[in-house]
Amino acid sequence: MSDLTELLKARIAAEGPISLHDYMELSLGHPEYGYYATRNPFGQDGDFITAPEISQMFGELIGLWCVDAWAKLGAPSCFNLVELGPGNGTLMADALRSAKLAPEFVAAAKIHLIENSARLKTVQTGKLTDHTITWHQQLPELAGAPLILIANEFFDALPIHQFQFRDGVWRERRVDWQNDRFLFTLEGSSASITGFPKMGAEADIYEYCPLADTLIQQISKDLSQNGGTALIIDYGATDTILGDSFQAMRAQGYVDPLLTPGEADLTAHVKFSRLTEIAKRHGIAVHGPTSQGRFLERLGIEARASLLGRVASETQKAEILSSLRRLTSAEEMGTLFKTLALSHNIQAPPEGFGE
Repeated sequence: MSDLTELLKARIAAEGPISLHDYMELSLGHPEYGYYATRNPFGQDGDFITAPEISQMFGELIGLWCVDAWAKLGAPSCFNLVELGPGNGTLMADALRSAKLAPEFVAAAKIHLIENSARLKTVQTGKLTDHTITWHQQLPELAGAPLILIANEFFDALPIHQFQFRDGVWRERRVDWQNDRFLFTLEGSSASITGFPKMGAEADIYEYCPLADTLIQQISKDLSQNGGTALIIDYGATDTILGDSFQAMRAQGYVDPLLTPGEADLTAHVKFSRLTEIAKRHGIAVHGPTSQGRFLERLGIEARASLLGRVASETQKAEILSSLRRLTSAEEMGTLFKTLALSHNIQAPPEGFGE
């Protein structure tokens, strides 16, 4: 039995069943026993593969998207380039390599990475040796300069609460330890929960991510004060409100999310409708969400794949085409993953969201 399991058991014994939010937060982020503190989950040998690890084309196009956004901001001599949850640093490294086509962009960028894993910070340092990087554990207030922000597969890993509709009220799902295993139980209170759907069908599940709300509010405030744009790429439906999307991945397959805390990646689908609602309340322009496949096609990924293929071996050409399909196909990541852009005081809409 793992140290994290023992820690969770002791807390439940002392306090009673804990929220799914706290279970998820400790499983992923405990500084000693958490998932991101003890392993490298990204890439072919990890538990899952993110788009930047599939192909350099993804990060290169995001880099050019950032250059275009910077130009539409009037090419400021100083701006904040921020990435939330940069993983291995692959996306930022690829983005900055393609951005070298505009040396003034690279020179103007003040690069900030939001990362609370000491191990991943070391990996990112090795990937970005040619650049001056400032790391933060939380998104800081970056006043005085426009913002260009990237968040790829970041919001899906933020801890969530789950509530289930039973006997006419919403009750919080909690994690308990019984019969030598973790399992779900329902909050005993029958009080209504303010701000949630007033009614539901019996056993409906509603998910709420407080940190996602806080971050979108903070990003919207920064954009409204300083101008700029934010690009969010993640998986989830554009308008689905109800349903259980809590899941775990290990060795690139799905596993029971309550079986081995700290040893599997835990995620939940992003509620894009909630993010857009918050941004609009702050006067921020919303673009999308649109599918990742369509977004990348609009940015020219097929032309980029063709260009790479001209100097590739037959094996490499097959790998490029395979990566293209994986990133854009409806059967792969193309439609499950969505892209959403937020902007303020920008001369034209961000690329990738037109007809």
